[in-house]
Amino acid sequence: MEQTTHTHQPKQEEEVGAFTTGSEDTWRSNDILAATDPILTQPGLGITTTTITTITQTGGDWSTGLFDICSDKTTCILGALVPCCLDLSLSHQYGECLCMPLLPGSTFAMRVGIRERYKIQGSVCEDWATVYCCYPLAVCQMIREMKRRMKSQTYRVSTALECS
Repeated sequence: MEQTTHTHQPKQEEEVGAFTTGSEDTWRSNDILAATDPILTQPGLGITTTTITTITQTGGDWSTGLFDICSDKTTCILGALVPCCLDLSLSHQYGECLCMPLLPGSTFAMRVGIRERYKIQGSVCEDWATVYCCYPLAVCQMIREMKRRMKSQTYRVSTALECS
């Protein structure tokens, strides 16, 4: 009768550069270690933080009156001849799609939005009466307001570099 004896000898591991060669179990443990320990920062000059602050004048009343049409002659002429084109320009300045003036009630909605954005005193009823009773004058007033508010915006940019 023959008797066979099996002995388990661990394989020799040899180091090659930064990698260790050896058994399959060693490879799996290295993979798990690499997957659970991600690199969070890369070496470099540092972290740059840029902050942009926009200061907008808010509050108060409309900067021009409804019948103050002579303060901006181009707007006055466009409002008298083609108020729908002026409404397209207003929609663009307000940051909306150019198709917005085609929707019913869009000019009223933009007027309420401008009043809310710049904290102008008034009410929804006043906005509705102004838009539906004096449409060309209302659009001219909103264009003048947007122009004046956009000119008075102040931008402050600050950049900071944190060295690592």
